[in-house]
Amino acid sequence: MRSRLIGLLPLLALLLGVLPAAETPAPTPTPAPTDYVLQPSDLIRVLIFQEPDLLREVRITQEYTINLPMIGTIDLRGRTVRQAEEIIRSLYDRDYLVNPQVNLTVLEYSQRTVQVVGAVNSPGSVVFPPEQKMGLVEAIARAGGQSRIADLKRVQLTRTSAEGKTETFTINVVDLMKGASGEQWLLLKGDVVLVPEKLF
Repeated sequence: MRSRLIGLLPLLALLLGVLPAAETPAPTPTPAPTDYVLQPSDLIRVLIFQEPDLLREVRITQEYTINLPMIGTIDLRGRTVRQAEEIIRSLYDRDYLVNPQVNLTVLEYSQRTVQVVGAVNSPGSVVFPPEQKMGLVEAIARAGGQSRIADLKRVQLTRTSAEGKTETFTINVVDLMKGASGEQWLLLKGDVVLVPEKLF
């Protein structure tokens, strides 16, 4: 009888929640496309092959910079994942390491939004994953689509560069939807899309 009770103890402990539950492994970050342009507030991991002491997880500052051991502050403004890897590799290769192999992984993406206003059914912010590209036509669709009085031949796209320069483009979205325009007009964080009303 005593042996049977002893044998049941592990089962009773599990039912009472005494035994620790198995840990769920942390999800593996989805690799960012190598042409993804790094953004402020992105959390990245920089791994140097066979150099574990140089492993760092850092968040890109609002000035587009990161700080790494030995090579200091690095400006990643306008740089893709692949370009950032090459910059870091060249800096370590210059004075510190022999033929270093660099891997950069985006662990967390900063939220990217664009504004779609004017003659659309749901004007306002459109949020999309920054690791995915989104064109002008898709942004209008995500804002509920154009209203009945929208003039898609005169859509305005206002863009401010990282250097603070603002430009406005007038785009014929009708041609874009037909594939008649060579431009895809992929949107960037902070873009403002204005769909005007028709002039009757």
